[in-house]
Amino acid sequence: MESWSNPAFRNTQGSITAPTRREAFQIHPDSDISTRTSWSNAKVGLSEIKKGRAEGNKPALWMRMHMQRHLYHLGCFIHQHAGKVLFVGLLLLSTFCVGLKSAVLETNINTLWVEAGGRLSEELQYQQQQLGPGAGSTSQMLIQTPKRRGANVLTRDALLVHLKAAMLATQVEVTMYDITWKLKDLCAATSPPTFGDYNMDNILERLFPCVIVGPLDCFWEGSKLLGPWQPLSVPQYSGSLQWTQLSPQKLLAMMEATVSFPQATALKNFLLQAGITSGYQEKPCLDPTDPDCPASAPNKLTAEEPDIGAQLTGGCHGFAAKYMHWPEELLIGGAQKNKTGHVVHAEALQTMVQLMGEQNFYEFYQDHYKVHHFEWTVDKAKLILEAWQDQFTQEVQEVLAVADGNGSSTQNVYAFASDTSLQRILARFSDVSFTRVGLGYLLMLLYACVSLLRWTDAVRSQSGIAMMGVLLVAIAIAAGLGLCSLLGIPFNAITTQVIPFLALGLGVDDMFMLAHTFSELASNTAVPEQAQIGEGLKRVGVCVVMASLSNTLAFFVAAVIPIPALRAFCLQAAVLTLFNMAAMLFLFPAVVSIDMRRRSARRLDVFCCFSASASDAVLELKKGTLDDCRKQYDLPKKILARALPGTQQCETILAPMDLEAQLQDFEVMSAVQETCSSSMQQLTDDERRPLRDRCAETQRECCSFSITWFACEVYGPFLEKTWVKLTIVLMFLMLIAGATWGITQVDDGLEVTDLVPRHTTEYEFLAARSEYFDFYYMFAVTQGNYDYPKHQQLLYSYQDAFTRIGSIIKNDDGGLPDFWLGMFRDWLIKLQQAFDRDWRDGCIVQQKWYANASNDAILAYKLLVQTGDVDNPVSKVQVNTVRLVDGHGFIYQKAFYNYLTAWASHDVLAYAAAMPSLVPAPRIWHHEGHTDYELRIPKSSALTYTQLPFYLHNMADTKDIMSVIEEARAICDKYEEKGLPNFVTGVPFTFWEQYMHLRYYMMVALAVTTIITFLVIAVILMNPWLAAIVMFVIVSMVMELFGLMGLMGIKLSAIPAVVLIIGVGIGVEFTVHISMGFVTSIGSRNRRMCMTLTHMMAPVVHGAISTLLGVLMLAFSEFDFIVRYFFYTLGLLVLLGVLNGLVFLPVLLSVLGPPGELTPTDDPNRIHCPTPEPSPPRDRAPAARSYSRRVYPRANSDISLSTITEEPQSYQSSHEIIVEPEVVVTTTYPNSSRQQQQQHTSSSTNNTPTPPPRHVTTVTAKTMVKVEVHTPLPGQVLEHKESSQKHRRRRDNTTPPGGVKISEMTDSDSSSK
Repeated sequence: MESWSNPAFRNTQGSITAPTRREAFQIHPDSDISTRTSWSNAKVGLSEIKKGRAEGNKPALWMRMHMQRHLYHLGCFIHQHAGKVLFVGLLLLSTFCVGLKSAVLETNINTLWVEAGGRLSEELQYQQQQLGPGAGSTSQMLIQTPKRRGANVLTRDALLVHLKAAMLATQVEVTMYDITWKLKDLCAATSPPTFGDYNMDNILERLFPCVIVGPLDCFWEGSKLLGPWQPLSVPQYSGSLQWTQLSPQKLLAMMEATVSFPQATALKNFLLQAGITSGYQEKPCLDPTDPDCPASAPNKLTAEEPDIGAQLTGGCHGFAAKYMHWPEELLIGGAQKNKTGHVVHAEALQTMVQLMGEQNFYEFYQDHYKVHHFEWTVDKAKLILEAWQDQFTQEVQEVLAVADGNGSSTQNVYAFASDTSLQRILARFSDVSFTRVGLGYLLMLLYACVSLLRWTDAVRSQSGIAMMGVLLVAIAIAAGLGLCSLLGIPFNAITTQVIPFLALGLGVDDMFMLAHTFSELASNTAVPEQAQIGEGLKRVGVCVVMASLSNTLAFFVAAVIPIPALRAFCLQAAVLTLFNMAAMLFLFPAVVSIDMRRRSARRLDVFCCFSASASDAVLELKKGTLDDCRKQYDLPKKILARALPGTQQCETILAPMDLEAQLQDFEVMSAVQETCSSSMQQLTDDERRPLRDRCAETQRECCSFSITWFACEVYGPFLEKTWVKLTIVLMFLMLIAGATWGITQVDDGLEVTDLVPRHTTEYEFLAARSEYFDFYYMFAVTQGNYDYPKHQQLLYSYQDAFTRIGSIIKNDDGGLPDFWLGMFRDWLIKLQQAFDRDWRDGCIVQQKWYANASNDAILAYKLLVQTGDVDNPVSKVQVNTVRLVDGHGFIYQKAFYNYLTAWASHDVLAYAAAMPSLVPAPRIWHHEGHTDYELRIPKSSALTYTQLPFYLHNMADTKDIMSVIEEARAICDKYEEKGLPNFVTGVPFTFWEQYMHLRYYMMVALAVTTIITFLVIAVILMNPWLAAIVMFVIVSMVMELFGLMGLMGIKLSAIPAVVLIIGVGIGVEFTVHISMGFVTSIGSRNRRMCMTLTHMMAPVVHGAISTLLGVLMLAFSEFDFIVRYFFYTLGLLVLLGVLNGLVFLPVLLSVLGPPGELTPTDDPNRIHCPTPEPSPPRDRAPAARSYSRRVYPRANSDISLSTITEEPQSYQSSHEIIVEPEVVVTTTYPNSSRQQQQQHTSSSTNNTPTPPPRHVTTVTAKTMVKVEVHTPLPGQVLEHKESSQKHRRRRDNTTPPGGVKISEMTDSDSSSK
């Protein structure tokens, strides 16, 4: 009997009946308004404060009252127009989905991972403007490692396997656009100078090989990679013209003796200057028994295997020994040396085939006859390069697979294109896996259906709305991505792989919260069907808005990290969060409204075409009140009337019962109550019930367990215990301490191997390269707006400054290799020396040269006469007064750009080896020899871009790379101050410079996100105390996640940084519902903690599981990048959210939580039932007034009237408020001796005659009342609006202020006018 078990009930002796725990926290139809007032109706809470019956947080109640009012009106509107709202909403979402057609997928690494708007971005943009996109060269690389880890690869057999793999590169062909493309067509070969003889120029062009960098260049077998592959014929030379048998010096000597070649001396000097002498003929053979091994090989006669380690010590030289020196670190990995510094052991070999970049490839063939029959573009050049690299990789794998099948291979060989392969991997990585997305959404659909399924009640089950909720989230995600496409936010690998699952998990969280609330309201008989949507949004809408806004703001703030890939991810996630919120607040309630009509029609869930049979109906019986039992069993009420002494009034009251009678009546009513609340088993004879019903009952009993029951009966009472609270607090202190230590263990960086799938050749290659060949190129770039001829000394000083960077590979003497200006100067010095000799010998005079002058001296003469003046370009007067290079080692300033033209055209090997990438490119000019009397040399344009190459090694660790970046940037800043515009570029700067400021950006973003989230919670809840507690828990959760990352070995990169930032927003999902439930409940801290767990634990757990299921599909990604940096971190975030939100936060609130928003002044556990709003008047037909009355026996009583029905059944309510009144009815008669009455009160007796002029009946309700209020439906209010205006005066005349008008009485049936 609820009226007896209610904690607010007071019997005549003043004692309070203590409720059981289950009764205290069980969800009764009227419990929310009494114990969770501000949650269900903040307006009632404000009213209680104004009446002085409660204290509380008036600003919070005022804020929530207005939010609840708008949300309630929104819900009512959606309920009235559910179909229209759903149709229009789906139409809008479908319209946004069309925007997906304009989606742009970005896969360029530089565009995705370089800081937007930063220094590096500007530098790369400048570099691209000067060189063009795709300029430079790319590499096809081979890495060989032994299958048995730790084995030595410095053996003849291992190197021969390496040779076999490298030979495949020289034989690969692809046919595209009706042209067969070979390595020679694509490689970055060195072009020799022209000598004016077509045949000789053609021979040299075909003879000069591709640049192949590898350990085989230390041996004769390296010549097998150089070709040429097509036969070459030289007049009077019968030998094979291939590098395996070619000695350039001998060939040139033979040509001088047998062929008339005027430029033979110039060619000979060119070869000597480049170090092209005997070729590979004097290098040792790996296999001296090879028939082609030359007799000049040092081990040919002895047939001994060479000392491979000694040969590789210090590196190898290519065919042009002076300019082609390959560092040892570039050729072998895992090297071990003896005391003398010689290599004795190595675990990896590396060979690189240099290919032209797509831009250079396009420019090289732009005017070539081979591409005249089709439109030649940069994109087609790129496709040809990619096709060739793919073919090469495939053939290497096939050959090695055959060797592995035979069991003859002991080596692993991996082929990889340095830039192209990584780009293609990222492109494939960016493709949406529709299979994985479909499985993920199907899994979420199944979970939602099962979790909201009622096994014992197919009518009230919510699987249908669960299915529709997941589908709405999916449509909202597609629409949000469509809007992002229209806004120009590009897609990338992260957005396509992560966003669909993360947004699904977060969107379904709100769906579970709404579904749980609507489920509670559906079983609440006090809330009619017409108001359930409005009531649901009024209660839970504030939480949904607050959590969604916190997530959205967190995503927007995370976009402060200036990495384009992550900025796009954060912006898209923020937009999708807003779309999910809109779908849950507008469309999902419409779905629930339509589903309510299905329940009203008693149709099955999901299968709504079928109606539920009568045997399927479940009779739910609840504990009734005493008055309900009296109505059902027609129990009489004793109503008495008595005269008030000395007055003309009478008083109608309930007859009193003595204590014993009350106890007997309580026992009787308890028996009746027990009968009212009996189960199905008590209503039917167990022996006569069919087996189906008994099985159904057993199933219901087995399925009675729920998260709400667990929170109410087990978990909440468990957390109330003091020792449990102390244990949990100590556990979390230890967890935070461990997390603090773990934070110190977090390193910066991102493993390149995480970007590719495991168990692939790309992964194995990158793993081997990361382990053995920590080698990178770095270029120091000088820009325009700088006088290069005038400030040559500063350029030399600039290059020398990089000597202090320890990771840069030095020469044998500890210095840096020469850069372009030094090679340019050395070439001019050589010419000046030749000129001085011929001038001294009289071969050259001021006006001319003679036939016996050397070619270099004549070229020097032409350079010396250059003035650098366009109007007067030549002056023979200065031949003997000007030096090409002065005594300080500086090039003659006025003719600097004339000299540059000659150097780039004649010293081509040095120019190519210097890799200066001069922009604008020097002009082309050729000196034809003695017979060329043209003295004018075209002047090249002023330089706007040059670069100095460096080789970096020992760069395996992010700290080492960042150290190099810091040192290089310091040098750049120093010389920038001196007037030299410069910067450094290269792979380390492109991918690792972001870590220089990553922690700063992350801390700023975390601080801003924390402050914004605090302000959102504090403003919406108007409770800074509670907001501070919530943010303390969220910050602790982020710290724990950060520390666990360090313990798991997850390095800090931009991706984990974003997860940490959005963790603040996601943490709100696990804390704000619990916190809001706590502060909106009434009672002690422990009581409020148990109440909030009872009401909020189930949706929070379902939301956590849905989020975990959303990210679960990321675990099946083939990319470790997704698994490690998204699944692990987001999964940990969800688990930590549950741990902090459902364990630590409730305990913290029970100890330090703020007071409730409403605290009653009388009963600490509930408010007095509020005074109901007046019902609208009924339309009544005119009738004669009745003055009949009833007079009952008079007696004094303290027992209150149990029920007063305000309106007839036609005005039954959408809700009912039950309170317990003490009602006094006073009747006054006209002044007459026969009708005099006396007025008497229970507290005092007064004899005061009151002669009223007419018959008046007044009803006064005192403090303790119990009123069952029946208010009309919303539609009936509108119908009676006009009637209300007509009868307003009558109502005012008949109802006193603050009184309760009684139109009918259950027992008395009296109506006094």
